[in-house]
Amino acid sequence: MSAILIDVGNTSTTIGRWENDKVTEIVAVKGGIKDPSKVATALEELRAKECSGAMLASVVPAVNDTWRWMLESVVGIELDILSVSKHKLPIGIKYPNPEQIGADRIADAVGAVVRYGHPVIVADFGTALTFDVVDNECNYIGGAIAPGLPLMTEYLHERTAKLPLVTLDDDFPNKGDSTENAMKLGAKLGHRGMVREISTFLRDEVLKNKNAVLCATGGYAEWALDGLDMDCHIDYDLTLFGLGVIYVQNK
Repeated sequence: MSAILIDVGNTSTTIGRWENDKVTEIVAVKGGIKDPSKVATALEELRAKECSGAMLASVVPAVNDTWRWMLESVVGIELDILSVSKHKLPIGIKYPNPEQIGADRIADAVGAVVRYGHPVIVADFGTALTFDVVDNECNYIGGAIAPGLPLMTEYLHERTAKLPLVTLDDDFPNKGDSTENAMKLGAKLGHRGMVREISTFLRDEVLKNKNAVLCATGGYAEWALDGLDMDCHIDYDLTLFGLGVIYVQNK
């Protein structure tokens, strides 16, 4: 069974192909549907081989109809949009208002359970830094949300007179001997500390299980967590993988 998988975020979109129970041919489109020509090119490339359908996880509901039109008009495939109330899931949902849960967070949780078992904690480095928790009984129970790296650096630049907009890349300084290096140091160590503190709280106070697996996904995961003094699986295609698992279960 093959399909096109789409993870629509606030600042970028990731598109991949599901085939033989794994994700292949991943394409990242900065800006997502705001750049329709890049989206169309990516979809046409992924559609070069036969696909049985497409599934989308979106945290931007206003663009969902545009995505549906794009799939149907460009590649002739009906789009299925992930919904907690509509789709069968391989995990339980123990959450007061399930429709409030971001579709990407559900996909993360499903992917993590299939790959690592449960209990499990997922840290997703997107526009926001989200933590999702699946408990000892394989129920999604929520998590935590904090500002992500892009929000931190862009906000400092926009709200101060002299701080520049820094690029977060592999060039990580050992000391803050310039404004740029000081900002990089604060961003990286701050996010590493958030992962340490929040995941420890979730293990000790929420799950009551110090052995819960910790995994991370998202474009900045490796950069932010390099040097973290605790075990963490960095899994780049976790969201799309979870989306593919849900797609198969509902077919």
